[in-house]
Amino acid sequence: MAVQKSGTASHHAPKQSDDEHRTEPIVSETNSDSSRSLPAAQSDAWDAEQQDNNNIVPLTRAEAEKLFGPNVSRPSRVTPYKVVAAQMVLSLGATLLWWLFYKPPGDAALSAFLGGAICWVPSALFAARLKKLSGAETAMSWMIGEALKMGATIAMFVAIAFWYHGVQWVPLLVTYLVALKTYWIALAWR
Repeated sequence: MAVQKSGTASHHAPKQSDDEHRTEPIVSETNSDSSRSLPAAQSDAWDAEQQDNNNIVPLTRAEAEKLFGPNVSRPSRVTPYKVVAAQMVLSLGATLLWWLFYKPPGDAALSAFLGGAICWVPSALFAARLKKLSGAETAMSWMIGEALKMGATIAMFVAIAFWYHGVQWVPLLVTYLVALKTYWIALAWR
């Protein structure tokens, strides 16, 4: 149950509109003792910060272009399929490096390939799901897609651990992490 502190409010005060915000703190009954122990300076600073957050005004297009440059509103060239393709290329490149420089190369190269596949297979499934939805995305559909992607990743790790007894974990995990960093490269690429 929330209790509102009110020292100067009157019962006959005019009702505030939706655009106006109250600056009086709302304190719950369970926290009332702990909130009284805060110094007044901290409480005032918190109130000022909250009031500043309520006055956020979005940038206009001209302001955004002035601040970030003329390409701020151009659509990104990076698509989910390009990210998946980059993950595949990086994982195949890492597989080749493990095959060339690790002795014996067989298990290390296969483990590296599987590590890359653990990254790009779930990403490909997520990209295919996005294409299937084609504009009907909601926050819930993204969450479901991410949950499926994480589930597929975990399932692949477990399947490799149980069924591939010759797995080399260092090449598998290094290649997985290299392919996983493709998202950061894609964000910087825009």
